[in-house]
Amino acid sequence: MEHTLRQYNNELEACRSLFLKKTEDYGTSWRILRPSSLTDQIFIKASRIRSIDEKGISKVEEPLDDAFRAMVNYGIMALVQLSLPLDDMQDTELELDVAIAQYDKFETIVRDLMIAKNHDYGEAWRDMRISSMTDLILMKLLRIKQIEENDGVTTVSEGLDSNYMDIINYALFCLIKFTESKQK
Repeated sequence: MEHTLRQYNNELEACRSLFLKKTEDYGTSWRILRPSSLTDQIFIKASRIRSIDEKGISKVEEPLDDAFRAMVNYGIMALVQLSLPLDDMQDTELELDVAIAQYDKFETIVRDLMIAKNHDYGEAWRDMRISSMTDLILMKLLRIKQIEENDGVTTVSEGLDSNYMDIINYALFCLIKFTESKQK
């Protein structure tokens, strides 16, 4: 588990670094997006990965690992949006230190969930294919869309935040697998 945690932290730090750089460039303009819009952004990235996997070729110069990093960051942004709802269009800006603190808060929550699930599942994800994890991400997105259509109400199912956290962790597992394959 120590090896996994080191790999996980490295990939998460790369995502965080990208988030910080984009926040320096754009501010927190993403705050204008409703969680459903962030769901759609993740859906676009996951659909592209599946499409490229099925077609065997990419015509856009964006590496697949960049798409998984985007899914991690959009997922964390969605968690922030769920915790800091917009009251009106004036609430879109967060101070840089607040945005970083929110990112770090959810990064910790998601990492703790990964540690707990890896304990219970015995790192089963290591034996999974990236294509299977992509399919699971897409399934989670369809669940989120249904929950959003139901105004966030579920009867027995996990809520939006749990699904976003699972997506973030699957995307990070895919990044670990990409890194491992590059090192071979």
